Formats: sequence, structure tokens, C-alpha cells
Amino acid sequence: MTPTAARKPSRSARRRAAPPPAARRADGAKGAVTGRGGVVILFALALLGALAGHWLKSPPAAGLGFVAGCLLAALTTRRADLLTLVVCPPLVFLLATLTAQLLTSLGKESLLRVMLVGLVTSLSAAAPWLFLGTLLVVVVAVPRGLLTAVRELRTRLAGSRILQEDEEEDPVRWDESPHPHHGEAG
Repeated sequence: MTPTAARKPSRSARRRAAPPPAARRADGAKGAVTGRGGVVILFALALLGALAGHWLKSPPAAGLGFVAGCLLAALTTRRADLLTLVVCPPLVFLLATLTAQLLTSLGKESLLRVMLVGLVTSLSAAAPWLFLGTLLVVVVAVPRGLLTAVRELRTRLAGSRILQEDEEEDPVRWDESPHPHHGEAG
């Protein structure tokens, strides 16, 4: 017979100990992803759009892929992670465009020149899509709880020791004379 301490808890005890699935998620939404997951969704769709735009010789395909990624990421990201997602679209757009240019430029004679020209051309052609996608993320995230996330961040930062001013301590003390150094006459 096994000792009592080594026994596994009964099935009913394990069920009672585990929180229900909805309580484990930050906002209770089914299928919600973390902020990182939202960024990955955004990057994947932006990269697919950029590659499709290059292969189909259709610059709008790159923009549509990015905007679709922005919309999907904004709708599926947890409320607590919306702030992370909102600040990422421009960087994700640059990285997806850079990655697509690298993948489509491999095997060409002057890789650096082809990449540079292609990157500048792609970024300038897709700039309106970048602004539209970034705006779309913000517009979708605000009603989902972005402002609450910003308030919570401000509250956490206000409680941080770094941002608190110490009113009791004056860094400059005009009324005190300097202390004499060791070995000096005062």
C-alpha cells in the first residue's frame, strides 16, 4: 500500500482545484491570443500579403494583407494585451516588408542594391496601407478596452518607486555647510 502523502488526489479534488477555463483567460473571450500572438498574426498576414504582392506584381495585395492582419490581430488579442498590439504595427510592417524583400531578392546579382531599392519602393507604395492598418488597430482596440489598459499602466507606473518624487528629500541643501573631508580642519 502506498503512503498517504504519495497518493494522487481524487478526480473530484483535481476538478475542484483547477479554475474553470473562462477564469484562466484575462477577459474570458474564447480564442483570445496574447499580445505576442497578435503580433505574430499581424506579421504572418503582412508577410503573406507582401510576398503575394511581389509575386502577383500587385502592390495593393501587400497592403490588404497588412490591413487584414491588423484587423484580425485587434479582434483576437486579449484586452489586457491591447496596448502591446497597438504600438507594434509600424515595426511589424517594416519587418514584414524587409523579410519579403530579402526572400524575393535571394539569388539576384546585387543583393544589397536590389533589397535597398525594393524596400524603398515597397515602403513608399504601401505607406497609405500602413496608416490605414495602424488606425484600424486603434479604432478596434479603443472600444475593446485600450483606454482601460492605458489607465492601468499609468496607475502601475505612478506606483513605481522610479516615478515617485521624494518630497522630503531636497537634492540641494543650501542651508548646510559642506562637511570637512577626513583629515581636514573644519
